[in-house]
Amino acid sequence: MTDRDLLNMAREAAQNAYVPYSHFPVGAALECADGSVFTGCNVENAALGSTICAERTAIVKAVSEGRRKFVRIAIYGEGESYCMPCGACRQVMVEFAPDGDMEVLCTRSGGRYVSYRLSQLMPHPFETFR
Repeated sequence: MTDRDLLNMAREAAQNAYVPYSHFPVGAALECADGSVFTGCNVENAALGSTICAERTAIVKAVSEGRRKFVRIAIYGEGESYCMPCGACRQVMVEFAPDGDMEVLCTRSGGRYVSYRLSQLMPHPFETFR
């Protein structure tokens, strides 16, 4: 699967976003080590802290279906800046990609995107001793 394929899946997922407060739909497409892909969108709530980001939606869907190893995630948002994962999403990603090698693709208006390794975005994650 190409970067563009995964980004297109994230764009399609954004169409399902529930965003009555921010009016900023975000979609995510998560590629697992076995090649399966799970998508998610942001789901806002009047109690802001209860809002769920698109990235965590996709991760929770994958985990609930038995996947635990992730290789890449595409995050789609139409803004002037690249749509980057928040700190909570980065920490959740680290839980399932502790080596930090997971690729994170982030879009902005016009279909442009950048690629990072999770270790670049979250160089010092919170970790417990396993």
